[in-house]
Amino acid sequence: MEPRPAKESYAETTHLVLPNDTNTLANLFGGQLLKWLDISCAISAHRHCRRLAVTVAVNHVSFDRPIKLGDFVTIQSKVSRTFKSSMEVWADVWVEDQLTGAKIACNSAIYTFVAVDQAGQPIVVPEVIPESDEELRRYAGALRRRQLRLILAGKMKPDEATELKALFTGPGAGGLIER
Repeated sequence: MEPRPAKESYAETTHLVLPNDTNTLANLFGGQLLKWLDISCAISAHRHCRRLAVTVAVNHVSFDRPIKLGDFVTIQSKVSRTFKSSMEVWADVWVEDQLTGAKIACNSAIYTFVAVDQAGQPIVVPEVIPESDEELRRYAGALRRRQLRLILAGKMKPDEATELKALFTGPGAGGLIER
């Protein structure tokens, strides 16, 4: 299976925040944003592996800036790293200033998807090739994020999380953990 550049999984969606999408403060419901993120990330996962991909974890979502009624919301997503059958997908959320057209970063999210066959069984996915500085940074951190997610889910013992331990015990760790 040939590795694929991260840019080939890129997906972009734009939504208009309507009254039915908002709470009593006229802010976008967090759950509506999560739905839009899940769809965009699913498209990226599918584009990467060309197979059905299912959400297995929402690893991180930041709500850094409220999104208001009438805002144009753009979600940009792409696969940041793959493992055997799983893919980490990173999404950035932007609100467009309707007067200037400038895009303002307001949220981000990290989802994990697993590629499955028609019977719902996990299948191997191609490796991802990071190219830009941002893709390389996200790729490098993905293994630590995966290890933390697996530890929190009880699927990995902390002693097995070599990348996480290196943050605290390796060179340049600043003596966070002394041995």
